[in-house]
Amino acid sequence: MKMHNLENLLLVGLDLVAMAKSAKAAGFRVYAADYFGDYDLVKICNGCRAIIKQEAGKTCGKIENRFKPKNFVDLVKAFSKEVPVDALLLSSGLDDSFEVLEELNELVPILGNKPEVFKKVRDKPEFFKELKRLNLLYPETIIVESLEDAKKAAKDIGYPVIVKPSKGFAGVGIRKALNPKELKESFEVASLIDRKVLIQEYIAGVNASISLISSANQVKVLTINEQLLGLKELGQQEPFGFCGNIVPLDVSSKTFQECHEAAEKIALHFGLLGSNGIDFILSEGGKLYVIEVNPRFQATFECIERTLNLNLIEMHVKACLNKPLPRISRKIGKYCTRLILFSKGQVKAENLTRLSYVRDVPFPEVIIEEGEPLCSVIAEAESRESSFKKALEKAEFIYRNLVRPI
Repeated sequence: MKMHNLENLLLVGLDLVAMAKSAKAAGFRVYAADYFGDYDLVKICNGCRAIIKQEAGKTCGKIENRFKPKNFVDLVKAFSKEVPVDALLLSSGLDDSFEVLEELNELVPILGNKPEVFKKVRDKPEFFKELKRLNLLYPETIIVESLEDAKKAAKDIGYPVIVKPSKGFAGVGIRKALNPKELKESFEVASLIDRKVLIQEYIAGVNASISLISSANQVKVLTINEQLLGLKELGQQEPFGFCGNIVPLDVSSKTFQECHEAAEKIALHFGLLGSNGIDFILSEGGKLYVIEVNPRFQATFECIERTLNLNLIEMHVKACLNKPLPRISRKIGKYCTRLILFSKGQVKAENLTRLSYVRDVPFPEVIIEEGEPLCSVIAEAESRESSFKKALEKAEFIYRNLVRPI
């Protein structure tokens, strides 16, 4: 499939395997500028460059030490000199790196939201102001740069509060503080990641997201998704660390309509284009509190494609070119779970390439440090519980049989 002479797509960021597979199925030549450069990504792509080099017997290191957004510019520069890349598609990892996004867009035009849109939705104070104008709920939030200001903010909002770095991804550095002592500890963690720290009202409820496709004049909600955070059985060390999702999240018709209305308001107001995600909390009282916008492809990618039986790259390209979007059915006959496994110690991974349900496959015998991503697993079933159970069983099989402590 070729649209407006688009032939060569360059995918940039973290979590590119499902995107690459989808782009290939849509008929594009696919190139990837990735962090990990995993085995399955390399096999899918026409070309792949990575920030780290996976070698048997050598460590992949720690993301916190080796992840530098600027490195993606170097990877894209190398591609742009060798391959006539037509467009760049973004995944996670670069949402708050505005200068990097601008450099990337100058090298290869971004197909989707431009850097100025990222700035609008990722600038938290301005974003929340706009949500207020749109009559959308969000947790009360105060941005601080000192512990004294954090204490005052927490007192004004009322405990418990959520403490998080203003910039970051995957839930790293987020803590829940029940009292001033925990606030101090949480502030210290968050301020190591970013000097600006958010003190946020705690909303009890379900962590969820809306996945949508939008063009200049159309907004289509694809799915409402359940987010899985801080699962210790998956080796996740961060209490709010992202470790997967279940698609769809079962909600009432009323809630789905409210999600659609919120998505439409946000997408049209900020000019969102292509594939976007909106993180929110569905409170215990059934209210929708918007947390943030992810203005690029999301971790729910493969699960959405499986549950809706569609090609998300194809839809994204159509939306960006303002072509008509297909009708999305709400009748979903199956559930899809994706779990991200984290290493429970310093380990060597066995050969995971033979397992059809594994994604983000490390090269055999590489060393993975404790707390670092190991791989992902996918499972489908006719119920939410069965889907999650199947995925968890697959994860447990890998932990028991296919990783060796060092």
